[in-house]
Amino acid sequence: MALEWVVLGYAAAAEAIMVLLLTIPGLDALRKGLIAVTKNLLKPFFSVVPFCVFLAMDIYWKYETRPSCDGDSCTPTEHLRHQKSIMKSQRNALLIASALLFYWLLFTVTKLVVKIDQLNQRVERLKNRD
Repeated sequence: MALEWVVLGYAAAAEAIMVLLLTIPGLDALRKGLIAVTKNLLKPFFSVVPFCVFLAMDIYWKYETRPSCDGDSCTPTEHLRHQKSIMKSQRNALLIASALLFYWLLFTVTKLVVKIDQLNQRVERLKNRD
């Protein structure tokens, strides 16, 4: 199961880097290439959404079937294992939320940057017409 979390972490990092590169001012020379690359990667990155849903269901299933450690029913080792499991689940849920948030941001920012470029091209055509 660790490989799935590594893949999701790399996907979230790639999305974050692309959002950062699209929003940094002063990269106008590279912007057209970045937009083309990002637009082409949006469809493959959409697979992150069902992947996150699957991993969230996995976390929920593990939470529901996990043995509980209440009171004196557990040894200190079992109690520590229970606490580590809870911490891993919380970390993984945070990773799922960040991957989904970065995908949504990447989609929205790409859409806005494309719209801004189209509007700039229309303005240039109108200026050239006059």
